[in-house]
Amino acid sequence: MPWKQNPWFETVLEAQRRAEKRLPPSVYAALVAGSERGRTPQDNTDAFAELEFAPHVAGHSPERDLATTVLGIPVSMPVIISPTGVQAVHPDGEVAVARAAANRGTIMGLSSFASKSVEEVAQANPNTFYQMYWTGSREQMMQRMERAHAAGAKALIATLDWSFSIGRDWGSPAIPERLNFKAMVDMAPEAIRRPKWLTSYLKSGTLPDLTTPNLQAPGQAAPTFFGAYGEWQQTPPPTWEDVEWLRKEWGGPFLLKGVTRVDDAKRAVDAGVHAISVSNHGGNNLDTTPATIRCLPAVADAVGDQIEVLLDGGVRRGGDVAKALALGARAVMIGRAYLWGLAANGQTGVENVLDLLRMGLDSAVLGLGHSSIGELSRDDFYIPEDFERVLGAGSVAAPVAAPAADSAAAAEV
Repeated sequence: MPWKQNPWFETVLEAQRRAEKRLPPSVYAALVAGSERGRTPQDNTDAFAELEFAPHVAGHSPERDLATTVLGIPVSMPVIISPTGVQAVHPDGEVAVARAAANRGTIMGLSSFASKSVEEVAQANPNTFYQMYWTGSREQMMQRMERAHAAGAKALIATLDWSFSIGRDWGSPAIPERLNFKAMVDMAPEAIRRPKWLTSYLKSGTLPDLTTPNLQAPGQAAPTFFGAYGEWQQTPPPTWEDVEWLRKEWGGPFLLKGVTRVDDAKRAVDAGVHAISVSNHGGNNLDTTPATIRCLPAVADAVGDQIEVLLDGGVRRGGDVAKALALGARAVMIGRAYLWGLAANGQTGVENVLDLLRMGLDSAVLGLGHSSIGELSRDDFYIPEDFERVLGAGSVAAPVAAPAADSAAAAEV
């Protein structure tokens, strides 16, 4: 009898390995983070390992409380779904992710570049946050916000950290704009090499959808991903006044995603946002931007008593979640971690990823001798002196008065 692989995986890295085996190479490559040399996504994950646990040997709590709230929404654990674009990894796409998040008691973040509509996703998970880029005219953005409101979205995520650089040293995959006959012929050799992925679409009676239904204007066809990207490229970058306008027009809970600097965090508070996510777009922004976990402490110290601070970037284990909370995050947002799970085993794979993060977080809280995630602090870790990165804080050294006798020499130094 041939050996059959257990569909359950025990780490997110194993989910990624299975995703790579299941997906056509170009689809998998499109999900891999990074621009230029790929330093930032590597630092996003590696930096967590520099924070070393200081566990206790006895006196552990038999019960642990992992629940919290994000923008007033109760969640079973401090992990929510970060919005990601067109998900051609599984026929059910964002709907499967939304169902998994709902089943595990957490929030679904839906991208405006998603392959499924906000109406479908909000029906699958009533606690859906809708994400927008600054793209198109104000009238178009208002129409999209009104649609998200009508669908029942509970909050708006404004993503402003994408994308200031292009090109990868290892090359970028060729992604067609539409799956027309020519594109299918070109993709056939890859698809045939990945029969499980191909079969899943054949059984569903669909093909990977490369359009963006949430950017569809009334009475028009949904634009393709590249059409939507072109609109974004042609839209003048937003000002802080634009951020304030967007927040006012939405009129409800508002999260600004993409903050790494202290001065930006303070400007976000001035603009009236309710939460920020310390994020570098998973490393798809300016390469050599520091890991978000390095930037988190300074941002949380600066504004964490005024607004909610979340972290997005590099979270692969429950221990990573504990470290983010200890350094000031209210919760974390995950992106590629759940995409690997979706690719590996559909909705069940996403639930698998969320279960792994819950178990890892619970183990960390237990080992550190706490009964609640609210008790996590920097005292629970060894933090290297050069670990943190304080961006945009501004520092002006106080002048030092020179002794009168040495004033001439001091003036030359």
